[in-house]
Amino acid sequence: MNATSSGWARESFWKKTAIWVTAGSFLLLIVLTFDTMSQVAVGSQRVPAYSVINQSIDYRLDEAAHRYRPVIGGEALLFGQKLSEADAEQLVTLGKKTIQAKNCVNCHTLLGNGAYYAPDLTKAWLDPGWVSTDNRENLMLAFLKDPPNNARTFGSGRRMPQLDITDAEARGVVAFLKWMSAIDTNGFPHNFKTLNATESP
Repeated sequence: MNATSSGWARESFWKKTAIWVTAGSFLLLIVLTFDTMSQVAVGSQRVPAYSVINQSIDYRLDEAAHRYRPVIGGEALLFGQKLSEADAEQLVTLGKKTIQAKNCVNCHTLLGNGAYYAPDLTKAWLDPGWVSTDNRENLMLAFLKDPPNNARTFGSGRRMPQLDITDAEARGVVAFLKWMSAIDTNGFPHNFKTLNATESP
């Protein structure tokens, strides 16, 4: 068959097709990027405002949706202090930067990303290993500031090293972990039994 007789077989046709497909894919990528940014922006439906750390947070199975979701409840102040959105953002940001500076992902995962030596921290605020919601904040602070003497291995036998975390940084990390537990992670982790659930009658 003569290559010049069929339009789809011509080299120029495929060159133009490649250009249009590439341009279309690029535009689609831009649209999806902006859509994703709106979905994961703080204050969106899936990622709550920083001031959510002023409220109680749990994580339960939504049987209608067949997946786990965060459940935001009434007032449950962190460190007994109600924070404005700006103050809450500052505290959570300090915690995030501390986690980055201390290279926590060398051992832990956040939202499933990182190393698997130590537990995933996505819902660490809700972990039953903290024993009691009444004393959770104090246990977390003590553990972060002096892990060797406040060891919590969660059954793994693995221990966190001394990272020289200051009191302010520890409070920031606790705030960050509480805020992260309120993020709708589309059902991750699955079948996670929370501290709130273990305390329920």
